[in-house]
Amino acid sequence: MTLEQQADPATPSAASTPPKRRSRRDEILEIAVGLFAARGYHGVSMDDIGSAAGVTGPALYHHFAGKEAMLVAALIPVSEGLLVGGRERVAQHPGEAALAELVEFHVDFALANPAVIALHLHELDRLPEEPRRQIRRLQRLYVEEWVKVLLRIRPELTAPEARALAHAAFGLMNSTPFLGGEVNRDRLAELLRAATMAALRPTPAGPAA
Repeated sequence: MTLEQQADPATPSAASTPPKRRSRRDEILEIAVGLFAARGYHGVSMDDIGSAAGVTGPALYHHFAGKEAMLVAALIPVSEGLLVGGRERVAQHPGEAALAELVEFHVDFALANPAVIALHLHELDRLPEEPRRQIRRLQRLYVEEWVKVLLRIRPELTAPEARALAHAAFGLMNSTPFLGGEVNRDRLAELLRAATMAALRPTPAGPAA
């Protein structure tokens, strides 16, 4: 709630505002992403998606031209959202606080979207060249936000070294599609954050010989 909302009792609070209802298109896309992640892109047909979503072929094609369009619709907004969220956190927080914010942001994303991560890892190369290049560009820009923070708090690193560390951190955080349900979500988030921060923070200097 903003300060203006707190000052004005006539302003409805976020708690009293009903959540925005998801569109049918979003529901179908979520079902398609889950099927692609579970069976592979080529293991899923439009009929499979329609059946799982409870819609007929014509209704399905009203929302998406085909599986390829679904793949683009699933991956581009995710890459855009990561870049926007990363830039906001870097702009709002100094030094190591920015790193902690980035880690928390990405861990929350990874825990909420394991199917999207799996889709990206295994199916990105099936996209046409233009959307694939767009996604790669967005990802590179997101990585550079991490590199910027790492160079700020670890001046001993070169840019390629910081970039390598950032990619290693993504590998750790993006492991969520391969983790079972033995650890509850809150504890898993805590473990992923701690492990990622330990990998990226400056190493304390040892005692002098």
